[in-house]
Amino acid sequence: MQAAQQTENLIRKQLMLSNSNIEKLEKIAKEKKLSVASVVRSAIDSFNPDNTNIETSELMELVSSRLKETIEDTANTRKRLDKTLTSLEQRGVL
Repeated sequence: MQAAQQTENLIRKQLMLSNSNIEKLEKIAKEKKLSVASVVRSAIDSFNPDNTNIETSELMELVSSRLKETIEDTANTRKRLDKTLTSLEQRGVL
């Protein structure tokens, strides 16, 4: 009976989403064995627009983490680029 009662309270809405959003929703729904609509409702329920007070320490930790990832990615890219340039120089292309 509760499922029927929940359905009565639902309102159908049409949304426009990108392909990547759709793929992400479908993946989450499949992994959690839920409907895509249920995943969307859950995401909406978990979002609190009034909770914009992120702690400074949390923000700094997030920024620090992302910065470390970016630095590591940049270093790896530079290594690959140097290796490629060295290879091209050895072949006489450069």
